[in-house]
Amino acid sequence: MQERYLFEYAVIRVMPRVEREEFLNVGIILFCAKKKFLKSVFFLDESKVKALYSKIDLEDLKTNLAAFERISIGIKGSGPIGEYDQASRFRWLTATRSTVIQCSKVHPGFCVDAEETMMRLHHELVL
Repeated sequence: MQERYLFEYAVIRVMPRVEREEFLNVGIILFCAKKKFLKSVFFLDESKVKALYSKIDLEDLKTNLAAFERISIGIKGSGPIGEYDQASRFRWLTATRSTVIQCSKVHPGFCVDAEETMMRLHHELVL
């Protein structure tokens, strides 16, 4: 039997007009401490975002989503938050905030393969 690992994930949402509380699921962020895995994946359906708010700056939104992804990976040049350890980066990225890019509550689970689990959740909850 394969070992199962505790993981945590959140759905990444775009809320173009925070005051309206309408959002679109655009990605998943998944953290598995035992596997030293922290990664996010996105798919931005521009037509759906524009349907929520036609005046949104899509290029700015894409830039912010890319920064979110760089911080989750912790690559060089991702700023001071990107230098934190994985758990701290996950907590910072999934913290409650009133911005255009937000996360759902954090949900736990068990997985064998963190990457496969992240992609399955992305397919089920975003695509």
